Amino acid sequence: MVMINKIVETLEDAVAVINDGATVLIGGFGEAGSPIELIHALIDHGAKNLTVVSNNAGNGHVGLAALIENKQVSKMVCSFPRTAQSVVFTDMYRQGLVELELVPQGTLAERIRAGGAGIPAFYTPTSVDTPLAANKEKRVINHETFVLEYAIKGDFALVKCKAADRYGNLVYNKTARNFGPVMCMAARHAIVQAKEIVPVGTLDPECIVTPGIFVSKVVEVSNPAEESQLLKENRRYPW
Repeated sequence: MVMINKIVETLEDAVAVINDGATVLIGGFGEAGSPIELIHALIDHGAKNLTVVSNNAGNGHVGLAALIENKQVSKMVCSFPRTAQSVVFTDMYRQGLVELELVPQGTLAERIRAGGAGIPAFYTPTSVDTPLAANKEKRVINHETFVLEYAIKGDFALVKCKAADRYGNLVYNKTARNFGPVMCMAARHAIVQAKEIVPVGTLDPECIVTPGIFVSKVVEVSNPAEESQLLKENRRYPW
């Protein structure tokens, strides 16, 4: 009998499979649920020309912002490219060093969910009569205009969770859950950092949010960095 074990020992091993030109879905809602250690490992790994799908474009000079600043991202697909503490993306976008596809937040979540559910596209009223609907197919249904949006799938997802077992079953910490579950479903390979890896059978099946079938690798990060603290300390990655 083959024992299922998706645990890898190091962050380096976790991201080693990510290739140049990959589409990478990165969880997080601002700081909440951001897999900072996996992102930093991806910087060290060096994969380039990445298309990154995430809710925002990073803050300060750590995490996702550091990945962009290191010129590893050629395109961002996100809802909030500019926040109060974002200093990297705006400058690089204005210099033409990174491309942007701006997607309303609800549409972004649904495009990723659709990708994981095998739904190729859907109609939504969001963005009708705005620049975001330019050159997109439109359809009138029940006297209301809708815009066609296509599903998003990823080659890889980087996700943070509260606890996992060796099967890859995941539970999350409250709002840190955000995009994690749908990104795991929409990616060919979901790579997860867990604050704790627990024995099989420890997690209540009724509380498991992401079943292990959607997860490829799990690495334990028992003391994950807090983005707000790194920003307060004016930290930069690489350190």
